[in-house]
Amino acid sequence: MDLNIGIVGFGARASLWREAHRPGQGARVVAVCDLAERSREEARAALPEASVTASLDELLGMGLDAVMVLTPDHQHAAVAIAALEAGVPVFCEKPLAVTVEDADAILETARRTGTRLYVGHNMRHMPVVVLMRRLILEGRIGEVKAVWCRHFVGNGGDYYFKDWHAERSKTTGLLLQKGAHDLDVIHWLAGAYSTEVQAMGSLTVYGGIDDRRDRSGERMRDWFSLDNWPPTAQTGLNPIIDVEDLSMVNLRLGNGVLASYQQCHFTPDYWRNYTVIGTEGRIENLGDTAGSEVRLWNRRHHGAAPADETFIVPAAGEEAGHDGADALLVTEFLRFVREGGRTETSPVAAREAVAVGIRATESLRSGGGSLRVPALDADLVAYFERGQVEPADGSADAAGRAPVTVTVAPASVATMN
Repeated sequence: MDLNIGIVGFGARASLWREAHRPGQGARVVAVCDLAERSREEARAALPEASVTASLDELLGMGLDAVMVLTPDHQHAAVAIAALEAGVPVFCEKPLAVTVEDADAILETARRTGTRLYVGHNMRHMPVVVLMRRLILEGRIGEVKAVWCRHFVGNGGDYYFKDWHAERSKTTGLLLQKGAHDLDVIHWLAGAYSTEVQAMGSLTVYGGIDDRRDRSGERMRDWFSLDNWPPTAQTGLNPIIDVEDLSMVNLRLGNGVLASYQQCHFTPDYWRNYTVIGTEGRIENLGDTAGSEVRLWNRRHHGAAPADETFIVPAAGEEAGHDGADALLVTEFLRFVREGGRTETSPVAAREAVAVGIRATESLRSGGGSLRVPALDADLVAYFERGQVEPADGSADAAGRAPVTVTVAPASVATMN
C-alpha cells in the first residue's frame, strides 16, 4: 500500500515531489500546503489529484503518513514541530533550522512525541562523497588528520542574492544555509563533530551593486541565466543584502582532526573540492559529478605528481537531482517512515552542522575569534543513535520531558523560492 505524503512549501526544492510521488510503487503525494497562490496553482498542475491548501492545520489533519517540509529555512522549525506534535513523521529540508535553539527544539520534540524525524542532507548520498568515505573506511589513507573543502559557488549571484537567501533574518548566513551541506560532509568524512570554530568573511562583491528589485512572487528560474556575468554586472538583486559572499572557516573536531571550509559566491566555475589527508596518504576529488575523478596518493613523490590511483565517480542512477542523490535520499526517507531504524543521514549531524554554521557566522561577524560549539544533550544524541527508540529497559522516559518552546510562528508558512 502506498504511503500518503504531504508537502509543505511548493517552491524550488519542491522538485522532490517527483521522487516521493510514485503511485503503485510505495508512495504518493496527496496533499500540498503553501501560502502563495502561484505555488498552489503549480501544485494543482503538477499533482491534479492532490488536495491543495493554504492551511497547515488542514494538511496535518488529513491523516498523512508523512510530511516533507520544504519551506524557506526560517520556517522549518515551526512547521516541523507542528507536524511532530501531530504525530506525522517529518522530512525536513536542510538546514534543520536557522538557530541552535530551534534545531534543538525539533530534536527534543521528535523524542518527546516519539515521531520519526529525517533531515534532507542529500550529499550523504552523492556518489563522490560516498566514494571518498569508502576509501577512508577501507583505510586507504590511514587515520584521517585533516579535511579541507573549497566550495566554488559559481551561480551564487543568481542562487542566493536575488531573494530571501540574502537576508540574515531568514538564513542567518550562507555559512549555514549553503555551508550546512559541506560542514556535514566534513564531519562525516572525518568521523567527528566540530568542537571549536573560527571564521572570517565579508560581503565583498554583491553589497556594492545598487541595482535592486523586489522579486516577491518570482522564482529563481525566472531570473537565472549563465549570461549574468561578470558578478559585478548583476542586476535586480534583493533589496536587502546583509549576508557574506566570501567566507573562510577553521574547525577543530572532537577527535583532533583539523578542518577548513572556504565558500565563494562569485567564481566562474561551480563545484566542490574536498581534500582529505591521513597518516598514510591523501585523497582529492576533481569534479563532483558522475564521471569526475577521486585521486589517491599513498607513496612518496618529488613535487607534484600523478595520482597513485584514480577512481571514477559513478552515476547514482538515471535521476538528475543532485547527481542522483535526491532519489536515494527520498527512498531512504520512505523506508524509514515504514520501518524505522538507522539512516545514512542523521538528525544529530544535521543539528551539528547548524551549530557550526551559526558559530562560524558569529565568529566572522565579531572579529574572527575562536568560539566553542555548544554540545547537544548526551541523552538526546543517544536516542537518535539508537534509531529514534528509547532504551529497552525504559531508563529514559520521553513522555516525561517538558515541551520545548520554538520562537517561529507556525502561521508564517510560505513558498520556498
